[in-house]
Amino acid sequence: MAGRQGKQTVKNMVWSMAVIGVATGAIYIFIPHDESKSPTKRVDYRVELLSARRAAAYPVAAPEGLAKTWKPTSVRFNGAENDSWHLGFLDPSGEYVQIKQSTAKPSEFIEEATQQASKTKATEEIGGKTWQRYKGRTYDALVLQDKGATTVVAGTASFGELGEMVKALKTS
Repeated sequence: MAGRQGKQTVKNMVWSMAVIGVATGAIYIFIPHDESKSPTKRVDYRVELLSARRAAAYPVAAPEGLAKTWKPTSVRFNGAENDSWHLGFLDPSGEYVQIKQSTAKPSEFIEEATQQASKTKATEEIGGKTWQRYKGRTYDALVLQDKGATTVVAGTASFGELGEMVKALKTS
């Protein structure tokens, strides 16, 4: 009798798992879902920008006039860590672009902000300033050392998109 009960329990468990599998499959197939949409939320960085501009020892940069297809995703200012400013975006094609500024030692800050990208011989003249190109495995970057701070515009986006961000940067 004990053997028969054990077989019945296993049989019931298999049937239960089959029913759960069919139900899960039906939910997945018939419930609409769009995996192409980015779950990244748009952030409003205006308050942090105003605070950073009041507190930082350098002119804090942020873009003005970018198309609405550029999506701000992250913002941070840390006055205790060399007036460190960070503003992250997704460009229109979904690539990441960040603006980072700091009064930290330039060599260390650039290495961290570009994720160990290497300085190239190429430069870009944008807005009357010479930006140095950096090329890396993870990020490419445009770097400017000016007015007591280092500005890094880096990300997975192309140099064209990085340059578009630099063109949009304003400090007032």
